Amino acid sequence: MDRLTKRAEFLRAARGVRRVMPGLTLEICLSGLDTVRVGFTASRKVGNAVVRNRAKRRLRALAAQVLPLSGVPGTDYVLVARQDTATRPFESLQADLAQALSAAHLKLGRPGDVR
Repeated sequence: MDRLTKRAEFLRAARGVRRVMPGLTLEICLSGLDTVRVGFTASRKVGNAVVRNRAKRRLRALAAQVLPLSGVPGTDYVLVARQDTATRPFESLQADLAQALSAAHLKLGRPGDVR
């Protein structure tokens, strides 16, 4: 998995398919590359720096666990932290991401093997 680093990549994903779940928001778009790329963001609405960093660490762990199995090559994923991301049980975050992935892949027209 590669990382999204440039602002333009995040903005392109924001214009793609978005699925809002209680624990996170998933934004995806086609990248045209043969790899799965992922980015993470947490705004100041999530909380102070400590809470934002905790939320992003949890999102990174979640992506490392779920996207290698369920990510579709040629797709960019952005996981956006919400206020509940830092405190929601990890199993609930996994369920949120799995549900968001399956819905977003269907909307994008690229059904993946979501586990």
